[in-house]
Amino acid sequence: MPVEKKLKNNGLLEVVCGPMFSGKSEELIRRLRRAKIAKQHVLTFKHKIDNRHAIEYVVSHDGNKFSAQPLDNVEQILAIALENHIDVIGIDEAQFFGNELIPVVCTLVEAGKRVIAAGLDLDFRGAPFGCMPILLAIADKVTKLQAICTECGVDAHFTQRLVNGTPAKHNDPIILVGAQEAYQARCRGCYSIDKRIVL
Repeated sequence: MPVEKKLKNNGLLEVVCGPMFSGKSEELIRRLRRAKIAKQHVLTFKHKIDNRHAIEYVVSHDGNKFSAQPLDNVEQILAIALENHIDVIGIDEAQFFGNELIPVVCTLVEAGKRVIAAGLDLDFRGAPFGCMPILLAIADKVTKLQAICTECGVDAHFTQRLVNGTPAKHNDPIILVGAQEAYQARCRGCYSIDKRIVL
């Protein structure tokens, strides 16, 4: 007599990455809206350092928005998602959370949750950003988006930080929340910094 297999509710980690202005938040919002249409319980989180728009929403550069809980303690994500029987967890600007986000995401996936994390894969220096490299490595699905280079119009995957109209220096602080006034999308040829990262 064949042994019955126990059906497991498999979780899933999806990561959406790319430079600024590539549509990461837009893609996150699109996936979360589809989950809601499918009558799934959805909850979205963002780091409270991201105060560019309304603090209680994920907002795309196109102006689309989706309700989100701002926080800086990733343990809250775990507690809220598990206590409220959430099916789909969205995390915007995941790079702002430290490596402590990784075990939280793994616990949620092991609990059968679908986690969608969106964030910058590279910082303005062109280096892997925060927890993103590990999230990308352990993800079930990865979507890497490109923006349009503001200088030449080809695909861009670098985020150029500008200070008074000139490229920021390698030793400037890594985190500086901003939008078009401080950042541009650039291709490899148009991206500029005083010291390139050698990995």
